[in-house]
Amino acid sequence: MKEKKIWKAGTFLYPIPAVLVTSGNMDKANIMTVAWTGIINTNPALVYISVRPERYSYDFIKNNKEFVINLTTEALVFATDWCGVKSGRDFDKFKEMHLTKERAHFVKAPLIKESPVSIECKVVDEKNYGSHTMFIAEVLSIDASEEFIDEKGAFDIGKCHLIAYANGGYYTLGKKIGKFGYSVRKKSTKNIKKRSVKESKKEGYMQKNMDSE
Repeated sequence: MKEKKIWKAGTFLYPIPAVLVTSGNMDKANIMTVAWTGIINTNPALVYISVRPERYSYDFIKNNKEFVINLTTEALVFATDWCGVKSGRDFDKFKEMHLTKERAHFVKAPLIKESPVSIECKVVDEKNYGSHTMFIAEVLSIDASEEFIDEKGAFDIGKCHLIAYANGGYYTLGKKIGKFGYSVRKKSTKNIKKRSVKESKKEGYMQKNMDSE
């Protein structure tokens, strides 16, 4: 490992989500791309988005006190980028990107039907830190596409092909390489027994071959 170099302090925390945030209502709505988003608390479930005041969606969110976070996928990467560089003042982003408005259950802002997961949020607090205003919101509902729910009722997020954002680029998340807690999980005695029997047979086979040489 080579020596680390000191860079100017900034927001170099990657990868992060690239999400499509919807606001407004079913008649007049906008989509904006947000990467400054994340989880704050478990109970109650709280999330945040940080938005520049000059963004078209800013007034929708500030006035209506609600928004929807729509997760993005490989299939939505073009729309994700386009909605981040074009303004809702000039374009109907749903129409331009061929995205479908879907009525939410608890907020007036629409869901994006093509997104595998839409998170309905109600603003409970806001903090202005300078360049951005952080909207802190309670999660009212998680709307998940049935095509990614297995027979046991679990959501298989690996099938969604979600994307992330890092230093100006969009990236696929790649394959699963571990599971929470796997580093400290005890190996089951059943698996150990099976492995021991298998290894014993292998050792016996090797010893037999060695004896015959």
